[in-house]
Amino acid sequence: MASVQTTAGGMPVIILKEGTKENKGKDAQKNNITAAKVISEIVKTCLGPRGMDKMLVDSLGDVTITNDGATILKEIDVQHPAGKMMVEVAKSVDNEVGDGTTSSVLLAGTLLEKAEDLLDKDVHPIVIVDGYTAASEQALKLLQKIAIKVDVNDRDLLIKIARTSMYSKLVSDDSLTLSQIVVNATKQVAEKAENDGNLKVDLDNIKVEKKAGGSIRDTKLIKGIVLDKEVVHAGMPKRVEGAKIALLNSALEIEKTEMSAEIRINDPQQMHMFLEEENNMLKSMVEKIKDSGANVVICQKGIDDLAQHYLAKEGILAVRRVKESDMYKLAKATGARVVNNLDDLVEKDLGSADLVEERKVETDKWVFIEGCKNPKAVTILVRGGSQRVVDEADRSIHDALMVTKDVLEKPAIVAGGGAPEAYIANELRQWASNLEGRAQLAVHKFADALDAIPLALAENAGMDPIDTMTELRAKQNKGAKWTGVDVRNTVVADMFKQQVLEPLSVKEQIIKSATEAAAMLLRIDDVIASSKSKMPAGPPGGGMGGMGGMGGMGGMGGMGGMDME
Repeated sequence: MASVQTTAGGMPVIILKEGTKENKGKDAQKNNITAAKVISEIVKTCLGPRGMDKMLVDSLGDVTITNDGATILKEIDVQHPAGKMMVEVAKSVDNEVGDGTTSSVLLAGTLLEKAEDLLDKDVHPIVIVDGYTAASEQALKLLQKIAIKVDVNDRDLLIKIARTSMYSKLVSDDSLTLSQIVVNATKQVAEKAENDGNLKVDLDNIKVEKKAGGSIRDTKLIKGIVLDKEVVHAGMPKRVEGAKIALLNSALEIEKTEMSAEIRINDPQQMHMFLEEENNMLKSMVEKIKDSGANVVICQKGIDDLAQHYLAKEGILAVRRVKESDMYKLAKATGARVVNNLDDLVEKDLGSADLVEERKVETDKWVFIEGCKNPKAVTILVRGGSQRVVDEADRSIHDALMVTKDVLEKPAIVAGGGAPEAYIANELRQWASNLEGRAQLAVHKFADALDAIPLALAENAGMDPIDTMTELRAKQNKGAKWTGVDVRNTVVADMFKQQVLEPLSVKEQIIKSATEAAAMLLRIDDVIASSKSKMPAGPPGGGMGGMGGMGGMGGMGGMGGMDME
């Protein structure tokens, strides 16, 4: 603390506990801005198709190789409180729209960097925040104005949007194959909302299973569900065509009584009858399943060894201990009802699939349930040359699924390649001239920050940033609003013609999240950090060592000298 306040009598007035650190005014702001800039610098080089990847090694030595902004920031253990807020920006964008995490962190960092120039000129932080807020509202209006409405049934367009999200990833070479799979999966599980008739996509209904081996092109869409379980008994069929599937939430075992009960048996015959009765109970369970017409049983709980034997005799394929989330997906895929009590099982509760088969995937045995009629839950089986490749392909597919979902739920798109950002920046500079006072300066800085996205794309592609930005602004001023940075061909071009398309909701979310994060950090002018609490030190020698000193117990002190031989 800078100075300790004292009373009239000269006694110090201590408000904060010992060890607490406090940063005030400009120092606090500079600290926070620097931390945010460092975070944004980390991910800046990941932006765009020519962006670089990061290798992250955790404390256990596990390696992650990725250029996904959210993943990078989740994996690095950020300590600075302002840095943590930037990580939250990436997380919220990832959860909401799935793509644009790197852009949002880069924009937030640049907004703070530009605000620093104004703070040095003694512009009040609240004035900057007001200017930024007004600029973001205007930017969102401009985005709405230029966005193009699309038809959700246009598969080619959806594939282009999914491909755009993969261009900057490791899987860009196979983006066409993967984007077709992603669009097919998303369209399959999309359902019309009852209240407004709009499409709704619940991505929980798309199960993504990943397994190293093969190549990315071996990734498949399965119209059904893949379970990472094996058939429980060797005598059961490993392949069932025209499957009638029973989903059970109850164990095929003899339930133990709630209280501890004991049975007194004084005759071997009684013992035999007791065991026979257990057998009959398990047999009747299997009979009920057989009578319902089921030839595949998928159980959330356990299946007794004897029940497995009887099921195998009846030629019924069974899988046990399936996760609850998978049971829910199976019900959606096959049309079955999850039955809690075996007595309730009837034929109409059964689901159907063309094929249920146990297959070997690498070294594991998995059960494939496929060929469902109109499944509302499907599986994408991701393959790749190594575990790192598969993990990155999984992250890319997540982004592609999210952007396809965004467009299905809000069918409006803009071009990519920094074109909308450059357009909005241009328009904001002209709009700022209508404002009065210092807020005008903040709007100009907001426009400059938006230019950071096409600028970073150009830098990452090895293009000359100054030449690129001057050419881009010149073309934008002539009214070519879709002019952006074509990174793959390293030229400034019409990004709509290049078919680089992004959902409007992603661009909106980037601007909203970045502006709110920057505004929150700019409002802070005092950082008070408590010292980490230390554990109180125990008495020397540990444990009960001090007992000898207690009054009246002095005589006990000699116990240590007793001869124990």
